[in-house]
Amino acid sequence: MELPAATRRVRLALEAAGLACRIVRYPAGTRTAADAARAIGCEQAQIVKSMIFRGEHSGDGLLVLTGGTNRVDPARLEAVLGERPGKADAAFVREWTGFAIGGVPPLGHARPMRTLIDADLLAWPEVWAAAGTPDTVFALPSQALPALTGGTVLRVG
Repeated sequence: MELPAATRRVRLALEAAGLACRIVRYPAGTRTAADAARAIGCEQAQIVKSMIFRGEHSGDGLLVLTGGTNRVDPARLEAVLGERPGKADAAFVREWTGFAIGGVPPLGHARPMRTLIDADLLAWPEVWAAAGTPDTVFALPSQALPALTGGTVLRVG
């Protein structure tokens, strides 16, 4: 199966990190956490949502990795970041990550950014993340997320 260019970039980033993860393509799409869980046959909480925010003062990108059933509490993020996390539009997401919304992986981004990882994700032995497009995903051990992303683990909801 020929993978899209964005997914090939994710595969190279995984290989560079020493992870041999199988990338799976679901033609019906895995754009939302619910769609992904249905396609994969896993719990929605095992889906890694890669959410990009824009620091309201700094303008910097922020990546928050959270489980597919969790919501992010902006006040909690503000307490950690020292600034309020603002909305990031599609152009901002693509500028910082190199990927389109719905396919943002937890690694391989165009620009480095601070990363926060929801502690709830680490309760699962295996989680699933987007692999660069809205129809590609890969599984990885949840415990690999901090080292893979350089992220800080905390409760984000």
